[in-house]
Amino acid sequence: MGILEKALKMLEKHPLCDHCLGRQFALLGRNIENDERGEAIKLVLTLKAHELALSKNREGVRVLKILATNGFYKTAEEVLQKMKKRIPRKNFPETCFLCEDKFKILNELAKKALKKLEEYEYGSFLVGTELSVTVEEHEDEFKAEFDVSHGENMRNEFGRVLGKKIAECSGKTVEYMKPETVVLVNPLTEDIKLQINPLYVAGRYKKLVRGIPQSKWFCSSCRGKGCEKCNWTGKMYMESVEEIIEKPILDATGGLKASFHASGREDIDARMLGKGRPFVIEIAKPKKRFLDLKKLEDIVNACAKGKVEVSNLQFADKAAVRRLKKGESTQKEYRAIIEFENKIATKDLRLLEEKLTSVMVKQKTPLRVLHRRANLTREKYIYEVKVKKLSPKKVEMRVRCQGGLYVKELVTGDDGRTTPSVSEILKNKAKPIKLDVLNVIMVGQR
Repeated sequence: MGILEKALKMLEKHPLCDHCLGRQFALLGRNIENDERGEAIKLVLTLKAHELALSKNREGVRVLKILATNGFYKTAEEVLQKMKKRIPRKNFPETCFLCEDKFKILNELAKKALKKLEEYEYGSFLVGTELSVTVEEHEDEFKAEFDVSHGENMRNEFGRVLGKKIAECSGKTVEYMKPETVVLVNPLTEDIKLQINPLYVAGRYKKLVRGIPQSKWFCSSCRGKGCEKCNWTGKMYMESVEEIIEKPILDATGGLKASFHASGREDIDARMLGKGRPFVIEIAKPKKRFLDLKKLEDIVNACAKGKVEVSNLQFADKAAVRRLKKGESTQKEYRAIIEFENKIATKDLRLLEEKLTSVMVKQKTPLRVLHRRANLTREKYIYEVKVKKLSPKKVEMRVRCQGGLYVKELVTGDDGRTTPSVSEILKNKAKPIKLDVLNVIMVGQR
């Protein structure tokens, strides 16, 4: 069955607008929209029917009447009027069988969407179409009835055509893979919702003072609700690296909330020095995206008041968060000030460097975190250890190791749960009195 014959059979049974007729043949031809395709089919059918009618073939008048009524085709109606063949208005259907004439309100939907988008900054967007199961089943039944094999579904056409209109009016780019904003439209109910995708800002932070946790630490008694123990703050510590960094960024973006992601974490009593620890701030529903990151960096550092310092702020994406969480290629460099129970000799320093360089350390989950982490044995590699004597009972130890090594337990031995350890090797009880992270080395990051 040819295109014209199949199209006529469709119109004989159902009223179809240009969009919905053309959509059944959407894969035929290039750079043509479905309404143009549908109108072209109706025009050719009108020409052929007019030719038949002029040769006194009654089939021509019958087809012209189908096109004028079920095809909503004005040219066919005008041909019939000129031939003195009138059709009672009651024979004209009111709406398209498939879309209920919703393609006629595309301009109104575009204006409505643009109005909602006004309060957000965005460079790219995508239109998503929501249709009820009933409507989609209705179209599937139609396609099955007429054996449609070159068609497009209504959901795709609405999204594509509406996306073009919004792009023309806004000057923004339609982006299929990673749009900053998604416009969700139900053309039948005329409902429009916005999905504002997160904004990701990556960088590195230094923690210049001790006594600040990396993330919010909710009160263990009230779990954040506020109680006498936490002085009704809901928190064990009044501030954290996360809160210090995220507040100025939230203020700058007008976002709903922020999520802080980092490559590992340092203890509360440890500083994070060197180039800093890589992090990503994820801002939910940001109203502003076009940020001056150098200016924002200065604002964050001014608000941090010498406690925390950020650098190298740059825009990122969700993949950056995944890379942080994996951290398989991460190396860490630490500096620990260690105090021994007994005096140490120069030979002890050489022995530590020899026994702890290029060695695999086995660590059971430390007793101090066992209440919140699974009791597992982890193997972590130490690349290099350097030790310098500070006093008869104190040394400075620098460790370059695989990420995830518990350095405090490497010193103490944690009652035999970490082996080898400084205490075990020297048979001299040791404890870390100061700990600093000097570097976090991630492949592919500055």
